[in-house]
Amino acid sequence: MLKDFENPSYFRPTSNVKSAMVRIQLRSIIACALLAGAPAALPAQWVAAQTAPAAVQGAPDNPMQISWEVRNRFRLFREERDFLLHAENAQGRSILASEQALEPQSDGRGWARNMVSRLCIDLAGRISEPCIRDKVRESYLAPVDHPVTVRLTGEIPVGATCAWSFDDGEGPQQSTLDCAEPVNLRARYGRPTVAAVEVSSGPDAPQQVTTEIRVRDIFIAGLGDSIASGEGNPDRPIALSEEGFCFRSYLGTAAAQYYRPSRAGYKGGRACEAPDTLQVWQRQSALWLNAACHRSLYSYQTRTALALAVQYPHIAVTYLPLACTGATIADGLFGAQRARECPPTKSASACQGTVNAQLAELREAVSAAKRRQPDRQLDLILLSIGANDINFSGLVADVIVDTPTERVLFRRSGVLGSLDDSRAALARELPQSFGRLREALKPLVGDLRRVVFVSYANPTLAEGGVPCAGGRAGFDIHPSFNAQSQRLANVSGYVDNEFLPHLKALALCQSGVLCRDPGADRMTFVDAHQAAFANHGFCARAQNDPEFDRECFSPRGESFDPDLVTAASQPMLCGRSAGDYRAYLPRARWIRDANDSYFAAMTYPQGLPSSSQPADIHDATWGVLSAVYGGAVHPSAEGHAAMADAALPAVASVLQLNAAQSEVTEAPAAPVVIAPEAR
Repeated sequence: MLKDFENPSYFRPTSNVKSAMVRIQLRSIIACALLAGAPAALPAQWVAAQTAPAAVQGAPDNPMQISWEVRNRFRLFREERDFLLHAENAQGRSILASEQALEPQSDGRGWARNMVSRLCIDLAGRISEPCIRDKVRESYLAPVDHPVTVRLTGEIPVGATCAWSFDDGEGPQQSTLDCAEPVNLRARYGRPTVAAVEVSSGPDAPQQVTTEIRVRDIFIAGLGDSIASGEGNPDRPIALSEEGFCFRSYLGTAAAQYYRPSRAGYKGGRACEAPDTLQVWQRQSALWLNAACHRSLYSYQTRTALALAVQYPHIAVTYLPLACTGATIADGLFGAQRARECPPTKSASACQGTVNAQLAELREAVSAAKRRQPDRQLDLILLSIGANDINFSGLVADVIVDTPTERVLFRRSGVLGSLDDSRAALARELPQSFGRLREALKPLVGDLRRVVFVSYANPTLAEGGVPCAGGRAGFDIHPSFNAQSQRLANVSGYVDNEFLPHLKALALCQSGVLCRDPGADRMTFVDAHQAAFANHGFCARAQNDPEFDRECFSPRGESFDPDLVTAASQPMLCGRSAGDYRAYLPRARWIRDANDSYFAAMTYPQGLPSSSQPADIHDATWGVLSAVYGGAVHPSAEGHAAMADAALPAVASVLQLNAAQSEVTEAPAAPVVIAPEAR
């Protein structure tokens, strides 16, 4: 049955309509009775399309019509104010332009820093069932109704009164009020609600306007790796202080130490000779939508789903983020994987260290939804996967780790990758894994066109697609880092000429890729953002970059004080506090470099196996990983917004959201016949 209006006053006549109530009440009852039977009497195509009548001579240029929209329709948000912030900033803007407008509003601290605590999915990845959204308990995965606001728009007579009726097939709900007032109601999921209004003004004959309210709830899941999860963009970035924090180098001598900015609020030992517990250190960690997977609200997947809800007012979007940084097809999608880190807690509870397989999590969520609503379907999957399968992080490590000692150690431990090994995986393992993935996705979505595969961008390009020159700029956060130019050029060429084309062929069953049924096995492929990234790689710089970046990140790679005595109290050579860095301000580079990774996330690798854990918080391994483990060589929030701009048209097309529909039927009210006993 149609839910009650959310504002009880809608059932009471207001002061300016009491005098019209007696006349309107009978007319409303008769009109609504006629309306209830109207769909059966009208031609089917008229009812389905709700086509407005042709213009007639003397008709107003802006006829009255019923307009409606779903409120807070990005259902991950518990509070409508968070949705409205994005909706208001998106008006007339692309997702990228909206992101660039939002960033200065928060002084570069990020719009997500407080929103992340107001979601229907908690920081451990658990879905709130039910979720209390705007003070109403809702099933997140299988909503039974949606909040809707209905208005009469167009040329409305001054002082007109509106007799509203809403009927979802179980009896109409009625209310009369001033036509300038909106009506709030909850429309049932899975069935249409016929909305009708009788507009009365003075001696003129009443006019009747009708429409059908049918909310389409779109269920979207996000799968994949670090590019899909939003790695590099913590929802609440780390806060840094102007004081220094000591790290050891692998050589182990007193001279092999260096200072970098410490975490703000950390009161423990900052010198290498003063170790402290991890629990004390973790109290000042960055905050993520999900720390184990470094999921972020800034990810292109979240931004695409959110933009869909913003752009289309007649839908609701139920979004399930499952992507996890470090994921491969085997370990991440099909199997469990290692956690990135654990969320900070007040207790000393152990870190679980693993994350459930994404496909298993998705199947469980779909089954839970179907138990509540048997006809509930997964409408779309956003997917990016494959980079870890060919060990792209190993190629990055091979490019930036430059000192002999670290290269020897990292090569022995398998941290450094090689182009030959990557090519072998690209030719053999990845196609087999991709075929297995394709078969696993079919039962979830049916048509694989509903899997929107968003490709990677080459992170190494700037100035018209020319590879970055290399050097220590952006990588001097660690003494051993230096983007060696020849290795960088080799990897850049491999990405452009081999990896990205092969990935496209896998998704589209092209270029000799064998698919069981090429016509049905092709995914929807998105790579339109790659051209824009060709000018925004990690080495891109501009005069309008944030002031801190221009003053404190040296283009020669000399940003930090090498003197142990002075660096202990002020590690930045520019003399400014590292706390002045802002992760979320517009920049020419859409790729986080290692300095950005440290200054935004400074991640301690808590989720690593105990055998790989640093000995203490000053350990040499911790020094290396803190510089890259939080998102080095990953898109920034602007980069993810550009990816979402590329993905949005493809998603809308797959979901067939752009079919033109007229939503109004307008006609004069039927003649009123009053029974003799009522005269």
